[in-house]
Amino acid sequence: MLNVTCRSWLASESGGSATRDADCSAVIASKLAPTGSAIVLGFLLFAAALLLSACASQPPLPEQTPNLSLPLQLHIQRLRAEQRQDWVLVIQREGPGIRWSMMDLLGIPQARQKLVDGTWHADGLLPPNPEARELFAALLFALTPRDELHGNYPAAWQHGAQRTLPERWDVRYSQPMSFELNLPKGPKYQVTPLSGEAP
Repeated sequence: MLNVTCRSWLASESGGSATRDADCSAVIASKLAPTGSAIVLGFLLFAAALLLSACASQPPLPEQTPNLSLPLQLHIQRLRAEQRQDWVLVIQREGPGIRWSMMDLLGIPQARQKLVDGTWHADGLLPPNPEARELFAALLFALTPRDELHGNYPAAWQHGAQRTLPERWDVRYSQPMSFELNLPKGPKYQVTPLSGEAP
């Protein structure tokens, strides 16, 4: 069995300069632990990476909030891989912002967000829902009046019944408030105004 004392380990590490006894665990821990500046630098790099990934994943928003006829109630069908989900979305003004409340057909809340001064804010205690936030931003794009489109989304274009924000959203209208919304990596949504009947 190999028996290594604290003094002999320190001496081998420091070229024989360790001459006094010390608490072995504290000395070894201090030798092995990273310096404070290395910890801070690592934390800053990690935080910067998180911030960059968060910024890259944020859906685009208009330059100014478009003039929407609110409140709106929409039936949203989410279509992906032969599966369909149905939601009800209520969009309404609330103070200086717009409140987006989505629920399933049983009335169970799925997502709530408020758009205030060009920034999304959580509304209520529901957990974050990045897909719903992307959907809400895409719907804002789709519902933007045509004469406000280029001022709010400079990269967007519309030709006839098709509106596109390149590499982000594609909208195909059958009526002004009825449309199909496609995301590049899915899913696809069918959006229609909500009547008094269940969808």
